[in-house]
Amino acid sequence: MLVSEREQLRANIERQVKEFGNDRSALIPVLQDVQHKYGHVSEYVMQVVADILHIHPVEVYGVASFYSFIGHKQKGRFIIRLCRTISCDMQGKDRVARQLENDLGIQFGETTPDGNFTLEWANCLGMCDQGPALLVNERIYTKVTPETVHDILEECRTLFGVYALQEKETLCELPTPVK
Repeated sequence: MLVSEREQLRANIERQVKEFGNDRSALIPVLQDVQHKYGHVSEYVMQVVADILHIHPVEVYGVASFYSFIGHKQKGRFIIRLCRTISCDMQGKDRVARQLENDLGIQFGETTPDGNFTLEWANCLGMCDQGPALLVNERIYTKVTPETVHDILEECRTLFGVYALQEKETLCELPTPVK
């Protein structure tokens, strides 16, 4: 028997709910898990989560749209988030942002046409004393300069080339940054 993609997705969400619980407290962990496995949380997923948790879909949408790390559209394999707090701003964030945009050929909020990179702003990465700070997937980089942007992107490209045939969820961590 063939299982449709939607049926398989629903079954995966039901397994997550069994793991995290079947009440409101499971909402964020379930959405985070879907985000991690599939790269985004679609409207269909929000509806399925609402049905399974017996809550209104607007509540699920409200939570998903509030948290910037939960996305509604497909993002790149490498999600690059640059801190935009005042402390990172004072330490050269704008120069780093321009370098990222120039090197990738996209603006913040966009994904490269090949689907490898997404640029996003982050409100705070908790590294105010070591700014500008940059988060690539789950790896933090501190004291980033326009010159180190090239090294960071090259690490991503190298990693993508080596692991191009592996699933998205295996590419969440980058190797140790080049010093």
